[in-house]
Amino acid sequence: MKRLIIFLLTTILIFSQVEISNASNIDILPTMQSKSNVQDRVWAGTFQLVWNDLIDKVAFGSVRFADGTPEIAQELNKRSFESTDISLKSYYKYVGKITKNTKAKIEKAILRKFDEKSDILDKLDWTPARQRYVLYAMLKKDFEFTQPFDKLGRDSFRDMTAEYFGINSNSDNRLGEGVTVLFYNSPNDFAISLSTMNNDEVFLYKTNTTKPFNYIYSDMLKKSSMYEGDKEFQNIDELKVPNLKFFEEKEFNDLTFMRIKGTQLMIDKAIETVKFEMNNKGVRLKSEAAITTRLTSANPSEDSEPRYFYLDDTFVLFLKEKEKSKPYFALRVYDISKFE
Repeated sequence: MKRLIIFLLTTILIFSQVEISNASNIDILPTMQSKSNVQDRVWAGTFQLVWNDLIDKVAFGSVRFADGTPEIAQELNKRSFESTDISLKSYYKYVGKITKNTKAKIEKAILRKFDEKSDILDKLDWTPARQRYVLYAMLKKDFEFTQPFDKLGRDSFRDMTAEYFGINSNSDNRLGEGVTVLFYNSPNDFAISLSTMNNDEVFLYKTNTTKPFNYIYSDMLKKSSMYEGDKEFQNIDELKVPNLKFFEEKEFNDLTFMRIKGTQLMIDKAIETVKFEMNNKGVRLKSEAAITTRLTSANPSEDSEPRYFYLDDTFVLFLKEKEKSKPYFALRVYDISKFE
């Protein structure tokens, strides 16, 4: 009996550890409108680009399933992000039937365009068969800030520590030229943008809201339009931004093994990866997505007071091209230990 109790307790502990491990992941969301109970979450437009091609070139209309269309598919059918929301040089797409040469063709294309190798192509089934399609996309961005920010060393982030970069009292005043204040209502309610050497903008919004990314982005723009304080980063202002680095992968299993209405096809794989890094020099982003199908078997502060733009608690980051109206990437940071 004693051995049985020990065995049961050990089994419970193992399963509880698995649940904790799974819960600690950074959740990849399919759309900016998607909700999640996971504190740390990320969205990239990559999977939406693939889904749009599924609509246009396979389903020939909104993707609906014979046994009921899950909420995730309904969100994706709204096409809230399109290829026109990002420059052609920043993504690669492929749609076609799976042949013995398809994988090599995609690998050659992304190597030529981005000098990159894939993190997901080896995870797909490349067996040629009737009505077997692959829809693939890679989104790639590498850019530098107008000038590198100072490395500020380790400091607290909530009840943890992180490596920071930014601007302090010892920094060259010219570094502030790369920072635009969107609004500053308090040390816990502010947003800034960081200038880059190319056409990309980095927005940082300190907020602990858990609402979807599309709401947070609209809220940030609304507060910015209403802000009447100084939008220039002053010499007495300070900035702290944590270094971020992670790789995450997600399979959207809610979309698989159901017949797509109007076809004899089902999705047998739906996957997305996000690799992201930001430090004092700039940003590196690579995101991939793929779908394969098969036949079914059936308050402003006074100017004289310093403002402390410390991203040392939950915050949200957006990336957007200047001439576009929508971001192509969003990230919510809550547990900084996942990003180091």
